[in-house]
Amino acid sequence: METFVNKLQNHIEHVKRVGEHCSTEETTKQALILPLLDILGFSPYDPTKVLAEFAADFPGVKASERVDYALYCNGQPVMFIEAKPFTANLTNHAPQLSRYFNSSLGVTIGAITNGKEWRFFTDLINTNVMDEKPFLVVDFTRHKAEELIQLAEFRHDNFHVEKLRYFAEENQYIQLFKSVIRKSINEVDIDFVRYVAQQASIQRQLNTKFLESIQPFVKQAVEQAISDTVVKGLSSPTIITAKPVEQITETNNPADSNDGFEDIVDIHNDRIITTKDEQILYSIVSELFPEAQLNQRDTESYYSILFQNKNNRWLFRYDVNRKRPTIQFIVPLDEQRKIELIRSGLEIQPNGTIFLDKPEYIYRAVGILKDSLDYCSNDENFKRTSNG
Repeated sequence: METFVNKLQNHIEHVKRVGEHCSTEETTKQALILPLLDILGFSPYDPTKVLAEFAADFPGVKASERVDYALYCNGQPVMFIEAKPFTANLTNHAPQLSRYFNSSLGVTIGAITNGKEWRFFTDLINTNVMDEKPFLVVDFTRHKAEELIQLAEFRHDNFHVEKLRYFAEENQYIQLFKSVIRKSINEVDIDFVRYVAQQASIQRQLNTKFLESIQPFVKQAVEQAISDTVVKGLSSPTIITAKPVEQITETNNPADSNDGFEDIVDIHNDRIITTKDEQILYSIVSELFPEAQLNQRDTESYYSILFQNKNNRWLFRYDVNRKRPTIQFIVPLDEQRKIELIRSGLEIQPNGTIFLDKPEYIYRAVGILKDSLDYCSNDENFKRTSNG
């Protein structure tokens, strides 16, 4: 990952240095767009990864129109890119990308770029219809390399459509929620005051007159709370990122409710208790991967989810027999996965286990969960075990 960040840093300097000389679309492609694709592992010299002037039988699209670039993984197109000159306003050209996107059932990720700004789109609102707003916007003239770590999601060796769609959904919701939260804490309107008063269990009738009287106090409390969080964040960087994600999960995740789940005691061993949290965890994973053959297995030491009910093909082991529950995935935590976990607000222990205080937090590690499923689904990874 350090190498990737260094390459991005060099690319940022390159864009700033030569961008103004890219007056045509072709120059922009050669000088700015293709170098980034190469950094992402999509070599412009390999037609099995990058196909220029991609043409397909798109209904409703003129025969003369072609997608500037189609990116390929495993022999299938996975992403369309529409290129424009460095000085072009991308907003004016989004409908062109939309026509290609909407006409192709196999591609759900699209990007439009002028070399300095990249806008990434998918179809979160209506299937096979490109969203009007991008789920990620990257500007190489304004961002630092370490702020562009999200681009690692688009690397050829890390390109998973399901993972990207979750990433897109996460980004979209976080941006929307940040906007609402920012507005609420800046304006501190009456609805926000009422919510704070209710959560604080104020023993008063929460009528308008009373809420208006405490409005200045709530505003002051918000400012102090933000200040305290920033100060703590200087010594613990993950605190700031963890809080917003936790709020989103608790507010919007239906699995947050424990309705329908009760602890289950094994009739053969009363020391094996499948807890509510373990059942919720299984419910979430089953919902994420409905086509996979997954089974749950509980022991005195840990709870696990197995692929095809095979003991050696465990996606993860979950241990609630501690002060703080932990989870361990079957795939190793390389630097890229560690960065992904830390960015989502999860804490990693030196032994490679991860604190999972609530089962819903598995959503934060859905990419690694998918990697674990892929690993367990590949018989090649278990040949030595089965022959032994």
